[in-house]
Amino acid sequence: MGLTKQYLRYVSTAVFGVIGSPKANIAYVTIRGGEKGRFVAVAACEHVFIWDVRKGEKVLILEGKKHEVTHLCPSPDGIHVAVGYEDGSVRIFSLLSGESNVSFNGHKNAVTAIQYDSLGARLVTGSRDTDVIVWDVINECGLYRLKGHKDAITQVLFLKEKNLLVSSSKDTFVKWWDLDTQHCFKTMVGHRSEVWGLALLNQENRLLTGSADSELRAWDITYLEEGKEVGEPQQKKGKSLLDDDEDDDDGIEEGADEELEERILSCKKAGSILREGRDRVVSLMTDTKARVLLCHGTDNGLEVFSVLPEEEVQKKMDKKLKRAKKKALKAQEAGEEAVEATVERKIEDEIQRLLNLRASAKIRSVDCLSFPSGEVRLALLLQNNTVETYSLRPSDPTPAGTKTSRLTLAGHRTDTRTVAFSSENTAILSASAETVKVWNRSTLQVVRTMACEYALSSLFVPGDRQIILGSKSGKIQLFELASGILLETIDAHDGALWSMCLSPDQRGIVTGSADKTVKFWDFELIKDEQSDQKSKRLTLKHTRTLQLDEDVLCVRFSPDQRLLAVSLLDCTVKVFYVDTLKFFLSLYGHKLPVLCMDISHDSALIATGSADRNVKIWGLDFGDCHRSMFAHDDSVMFLQFVPKTHLFFTAGKDKKIKQWDADKFEHIQTLEGHHREVWCIAISPNGDHIVSSSHDKSLRLWERTREPIILEEEKEMEREAEFEESMAKGDEPVVPGETAGEAAPAGKKTIETVKAAERIMEALELYREETQKMEEHEEACKAAGKQLPPLKVNPILAAYGNISPSRYVLDVIRKVRSSELEVSLLVLPFPYVSDLLKLFNCYVKDGLEVELVCRCLFFLLRIHFGQITSNQMLVSVIDELRVNTISKVREIRDVLGFNSAGLQFLQREIESKEDVMFFADATSHFEEKKRKRKKRERAILSLA
Repeated sequence: MGLTKQYLRYVSTAVFGVIGSPKANIAYVTIRGGEKGRFVAVAACEHVFIWDVRKGEKVLILEGKKHEVTHLCPSPDGIHVAVGYEDGSVRIFSLLSGESNVSFNGHKNAVTAIQYDSLGARLVTGSRDTDVIVWDVINECGLYRLKGHKDAITQVLFLKEKNLLVSSSKDTFVKWWDLDTQHCFKTMVGHRSEVWGLALLNQENRLLTGSADSELRAWDITYLEEGKEVGEPQQKKGKSLLDDDEDDDDGIEEGADEELEERILSCKKAGSILREGRDRVVSLMTDTKARVLLCHGTDNGLEVFSVLPEEEVQKKMDKKLKRAKKKALKAQEAGEEAVEATVERKIEDEIQRLLNLRASAKIRSVDCLSFPSGEVRLALLLQNNTVETYSLRPSDPTPAGTKTSRLTLAGHRTDTRTVAFSSENTAILSASAETVKVWNRSTLQVVRTMACEYALSSLFVPGDRQIILGSKSGKIQLFELASGILLETIDAHDGALWSMCLSPDQRGIVTGSADKTVKFWDFELIKDEQSDQKSKRLTLKHTRTLQLDEDVLCVRFSPDQRLLAVSLLDCTVKVFYVDTLKFFLSLYGHKLPVLCMDISHDSALIATGSADRNVKIWGLDFGDCHRSMFAHDDSVMFLQFVPKTHLFFTAGKDKKIKQWDADKFEHIQTLEGHHREVWCIAISPNGDHIVSSSHDKSLRLWERTREPIILEEEKEMEREAEFEESMAKGDEPVVPGETAGEAAPAGKKTIETVKAAERIMEALELYREETQKMEEHEEACKAAGKQLPPLKVNPILAAYGNISPSRYVLDVIRKVRSSELEVSLLVLPFPYVSDLLKLFNCYVKDGLEVELVCRCLFFLLRIHFGQITSNQMLVSVIDELRVNTISKVREIRDVLGFNSAGLQFLQREIESKEDVMFFADATSHFEEKKRKRKKRERAILSLA
């Protein structure tokens, strides 16, 4: 059966025009041995862009799938970067290859904080769903989920020396977690509003918190000696048992609680630093050595503080004491009472304000990097799609931040409100409130950037040498592309120039404005007064005006140039004859104003899109409404027919672009990708490309492929996607017999974990069938007293290279992603678990994948403990497993120990023989050599 009408799929090919999305943070990264402080990573919608700030170039794109990036954190070794997304997933990308092999799914909502531990072996994530999850990066699995906060997590930090974690949240609390026992042992309640940031100073003996006021609170952390706390709770317990009086008992219990709270560390408020900003803290951070402290609010000011080392503070205090003693001595001599000289140590003595930096716009995020030379580099991500870098030296007497680079070229500062394609499909025009840019479509590089007024409509003049913009103030601006200069500004209208349309004969344009007029303009060449040669330049000559009763929102010519359609603020579309400007038709039916419309290539149909979320298709011969379709979940912002077809695209404030068939009134496909309202789209003259612009500051290019769309399949895929979304929003996995406490399993049920569990179940079914067949075959051979012909091999096992059924089960388990393994095993019904335990025994005996088998075994034992211990059939299996597992694990441990000792011996041997350094020492030696060579080269250059 042939396809009656073929629709072709459009796919997203590129995201451009966005430098850094303000939703996530900025971070310094290093790439392939490149120098420190040269590359920054920023979120760009669902991707992560790595920019070279020196050259202003994009060097790497870490491609996301669908959801927006909400947080980034580079690993301590600088090779990886962990990226958190809007849907709660976390992916770890390699900066060497730009690919992601590890992904974690545990949160139900956007990831708001990510932090590596000092070794880079564990990762902690906090989310808007109020949970904190600790992940094992090496084993690629979740360790545990910590519950306790009542609002979104704002910051999480590992302590370097102790196995502790500190988290802050919008619920005004700061919680301390003991990761050995996975419980919260201390909650700090000294804040009146949300806690937005945390920083650890003075070898982790000082905690600084920033909240919604202008005060940075400092807390002294004292780690208690372990020997002191062991006996104390027992003493309290003894007391409370002896005491009969209830009231007294209560008091003592409370005391015991307090004592318990003070078991690991105690926190006391040490003072506070006043910020200059009056708004909330957006981010609070330090450099790696905690010598420089940065803090900024919602405005464009960044406050930089210096954290003095203990010796310097002590010197300062000694000087103060000296002065105080002198003063006391003088007072004594003057005959006043003798006062003992004392100086109080304040927080201001330890943390000094260095300077206040003013960025060119509101700061969204900041990162800093300190160098051995004493220089500190800052990278700022601004709210207006800009990245700025600064350099400063805290050791200078009057430190000043000098701007070292600014990334602005590759995007607009404000939303792009109009886009257009050149007639040859090679250039794209995008215009915003301050600039108009022309991009090369194939390379997506900016060709021209010109300052303009707030643009609302635009087009390329035939010949593609000039462009015309219609502005919010009612002016028409003409630019020449070759020189990038503004040729002329014409005061065309008194109100916003909402729409302009090129006449089909390409001799002029028509403009519609909020001043209730439609004006016709002709292209004209006039003598250029500015140039010395007798050259001519293009201008627009006003020919006719059509006066209307309401504001004009959109104007369109019919391609045969017979009719002009004008959409008005009174929700109607009026159609006039072009030659006489006489009224022809009024199309009414929309409940809210028509914001966009287009006429098909054969002038037979007009499609109108309105703020009432509907699209109506009308015949242009009689003005009859063919069909009204509910198109978007919010206003329809733009509508355009694909050239030479009756297919059209609509863009809406619901972040979607949709394609429709105007003959069959069918929805063909939805282009999802934008994360905010889509303002406008432009379709290339050959219909192969679409460019769209959105409130997320991005421009997206979509390309028509050769892949046909079958509508039934599309609908089926949409239903599947909905099912997958609902799966992720389901409840957390429940472990039988365990009550919900502070710690819970880290994973969450997703479509992948369900599929993995199904694959394991299918493999076990196949194993059961095959073993049953083999047993029956053996019995038949015994009964016949001779060897019967062998059984036919199962096609699945044959495809895997004639492996045994038990090895096939192991293969399936091995292919389950490490981060999804536990949740997949959790949903397995118990009858399958008993089969698995028997198989695990065989695997351990044969020494197959012992590590993986042990991990699965311990997990299954933990969650099915009751059922396994009460099942008589499994007692012998468990006993065998106990013996085999312990002996095998010991064997593996011995092998690892032997190998490790062998490698260390070889290293010592090679070092003594060749007198060379290994690994870490060698790299530092190489760096030193490189530095010396650069110095030499610089000296030669300066001499030259």
